[in-house]
Amino acid sequence: QVQLVESGGGLVQAGDSLRLSCAASGRTFKTYTVGWFRQAPGKEREFVSAISRSGASKYYADSVKGRFTMSRDNAKNMVYLQMNSLKPEDTALYYCAATQSPGLPSGSGEYAYWGQGTQVTVSL
Repeated sequence: QVQLVESGGGLVQAGDSLRLSCAASGRTFKTYTVGWFRQAPGKEREFVSAISRSGASKYYADSVKGRFTMSRDNAKNMVYLQMNSLKPEDTALYYCAATQSPGLPSGSGEYAYWGQGTQVTVSL
């Protein structure tokens, strides 16, 4: 029902910033809660952040709180993840996902639609 495409990843040094983008298809985008997840090789997929349908409510994992900021522009069918003060531990493949479940879920099983991922690599 909705298609998602991430972009903006890259190779940066510790302390640098990146902004990831998630472009969504269709006119129903504003009915979806959107989340960001990340996965490093050999590790489980990890919740990063979620944003409500209107953008009024946001929820962040403790590991990124104060450094990452999520936002959305429903008129443009776009979601963003501004990542500041990046650390090597942030290195992962980052996924955008969408759900119509209530609240701001942090479990990957609650999200029905996923993008292809964009790689973020942070060196020392």
